Amino acid sequence: MSTALNMPMFGWFQIIRLGLIQACLGAVVVVTTSTLNRIMVVELALPALLPGFLVAWHYAVQMVRPRMGFGADKGRRSTPWMMGGMLVLGAGGFTAAWATVWMAAEPFYGALLAWLSFSLIGLGVSACGTSLLTLMAKRVPEERRAPAATTVWLMMIVGFAVTAGVVGKLIDPYSPQVLLQVSAGLSVLTALITALCLWGLEKDAQTQTVPLRSEAAERLQKQDFKEAFKEVWADTAARTFTVFVFMSMLAYSAQDLILEPFAGAVHGFTPGQTTQLSGWHHMGVLIGMLAVAGAGSRWVAGRLGSVQAWMVGGCLFSALATVGLVSSALSAAWPLQANVVFLGVANGAFSIAAIATMMRLAGEGQSGKGREGTRMGLWGAAQAAAFGLGGLLGTAASDLAHALLGEQRTAYAAVFALQGLMFAVSAAVALRLRQVPAAQRTPLRFDSPLMLKGGSSS
Repeated sequence: MSTALNMPMFGWFQIIRLGLIQACLGAVVVVTTSTLNRIMVVELALPALLPGFLVAWHYAVQMVRPRMGFGADKGRRSTPWMMGGMLVLGAGGFTAAWATVWMAAEPFYGALLAWLSFSLIGLGVSACGTSLLTLMAKRVPEERRAPAATTVWLMMIVGFAVTAGVVGKLIDPYSPQVLLQVSAGLSVLTALITALCLWGLEKDAQTQTVPLRSEAAERLQKQDFKEAFKEVWADTAARTFTVFVFMSMLAYSAQDLILEPFAGAVHGFTPGQTTQLSGWHHMGVLIGMLAVAGAGSRWVAGRLGSVQAWMVGGCLFSALATVGLVSSALSAAWPLQANVVFLGVANGAFSIAAIATMMRLAGEGQSGKGREGTRMGLWGAAQAAAFGLGGLLGTAASDLAHALLGEQRTAYAAVFALQGLMFAVSAAVALRLRQVPAAQRTPLRFDSPLMLKGGSSS
């Protein structure tokens, strides 16, 4: 078994290449979850439950992320999994468009093909996204983790925005033929960009390896997935962080489907004003991300607080912001727009800090030795489960509160209070990560690049 003794760390050129891959991933996903959603509901007059189920299903499929990460660990390279994942994702995106067109003539068979397509989309996102994060955890230096995470996620958001705008113009006026052409072109283009970005990305590590055998390395290679997963789950830090990811992302996603209806029903905002309000929230998220990136940069060197502090603080301030939304529900004079921007800043801060923490924890602990991909897969699955349940629970809680309380303001206040409680619990769970005894954080495996930097990011 060959193992890298001096695996080189990624510079900004390599990080930008990973960001372009993440942007390609987001470009395909945004068309399937927004554009096709609208066509099914508006042009085809199908029940809104259908696209809602398909989006939830693609999150459910992502429960395979730990298995995907385990595969990358066994192969010791992320490139094949990222390229293969993008190809599967592109195929799923195109067949989803084909299924949408087919629904106009054969709704049942079209929906069946859409179910298969969204299964492919979930698999492709799992393989590509998990392997990308795993590679970042192994090869991005400590001082670049927060800025790198911000860069990659901002590039994904740009991919969302640019693709949505360009595709929207290309398919207007809508016709099935144009939709298929645009979808096929997007799948081919994203596959080509991904292939170019991956070209030689891990080759430098391969050229600097020497044959080395160890009992630990042999044991890892002989492990099956069930054994590896049990080892990862038995680690206190990995298990605690899994709970944190699920709770924080559940709270984060629960607001997505109720914030705009709340602004319209309680504050009388027009559809255009609620859309602008959502834009203010996204702007706040961007500010929060950039703040953590700046705090984690080598020029500041931790003087603005550790990544861990930003993660806990972001959750606490998110809880505080949702308390403000409770006040907004009870008082029309409350500054809703400023509150939403504050919520976005807090959300962006804790989410990027969590990704940087994820990179650190991926290789720490007894189970982190050679199991970075399995750990990343576990946390990715927790996030997917939270996003899949978040929108459903948010809207269900809103409907239940309306039914029980009978008055909109009180009902929305109760839902936002529950969301704030989830953020507060997330902060408490994040604090437990600091209490993991140092003795349980064993040195990283011999081929891990983090050994060369010595220590954690927080």
